[in-house]
Amino acid sequence: MKWVVNNHNIFEIILVTFIVSLVLVPIAKKLANYVGAMDIPNERKVHNKPMPRLGGLAIFGAFLLGYILYGDLTTQMISILIGSFIILLIGIFDDIKPIGAKYKFLVQIVAAVIVVIYGKVYFTEITFLGWRISFNIYLSYILSIFFIVAISNAINLIDGLDGLAAGISEIYFITISVIAILLNKLAGLDIVLSLIMLGATLGFLVHNFPPAKIFMGDSGSLFLGFMISVIALVSYKVATLTSLIIPMVILAIPIFDTLLAILRRLLKGENIGAPDKEHFHHQLLKMKLSTKKSILIIYFVSIVFSSVAILYVIGQTKEAVIVYVLLMILLLFVILKTDILYNHKDKK
Repeated sequence: MKWVVNNHNIFEIILVTFIVSLVLVPIAKKLANYVGAMDIPNERKVHNKPMPRLGGLAIFGAFLLGYILYGDLTTQMISILIGSFIILLIGIFDDIKPIGAKYKFLVQIVAAVIVVIYGKVYFTEITFLGWRISFNIYLSYILSIFFIVAISNAINLIDGLDGLAAGISEIYFITISVIAILLNKLAGLDIVLSLIMLGATLGFLVHNFPPAKIFMGDSGSLFLGFMISVIALVSYKVATLTSLIIPMVILAIPIFDTLLAILRRLLKGENIGAPDKEHFHHQLLKMKLSTKKSILIIYFVSIVFSSVAILYVIGQTKEAVIVYVLLMILLLFVILKTDILYNHKDKK
């Protein structure tokens, strides 16, 4: 097998973007200190001292250079560049001075619309275990825009521990790359973007792994979520992913965490956008686990979910279903034994 994408070695793409990101992070840290983009501790935060944000600038910078070196100029790619830049800008502004959730939401919709309608990056059907549901063009637009915005916010919500959002994103990019290699789909935009983002995110993770020296901020988490969702849609369009269920399985942790957060707040009669300290990672911290052990546990579970996706792709459907069912039982156990859905003390 030739490990070549767009006439470039796979490992070259990862290494170059990794080095660029690694070098850019200290610059982003100095810029964050200069403009006052600091994450100040409060009762909801896990860290206990002000931390510079804007780590997303380094990830985006490495991504941009990676595209210039290894990408092709297409309408799809132009739409992704425009959309990602818009996401980056709103994230930067929010990192410096918090912006209302509804304004960030509107900007995310604009970025998603550009990719879906101008770039024609959308899905027209959902298939799973022989079932197929097709959509007309307008419903495809709406569902694809919703998908991009939802995944962007799921990654943003789970960004609550050192190295957590970056690590989960890494696992996603690795999994998509492995699937593309196994299926010999090494000519698509999805594999190029996955490899570029893999290196760019890994370079940042070196500085963000506990104890973190910098946070990615919304400029990073929203951008990562945006790129993850876009890669999923592109992969679906070029048939690297034969089912939209695959990225949903890979991203099971952030997706379930987001759904449980929404349900939890509805049960409490709170605004669904209200922040709290009951996410997956908070539950592990309540068990007296360290930050590093907590994220390693979440990494492990995410890797197992990713293995389910890989098994499904290579035709080991029975094994994939068995592992998935076991993971769902584990998830149910977590829901029943922790405060992730409701506070047991309040129930009494």
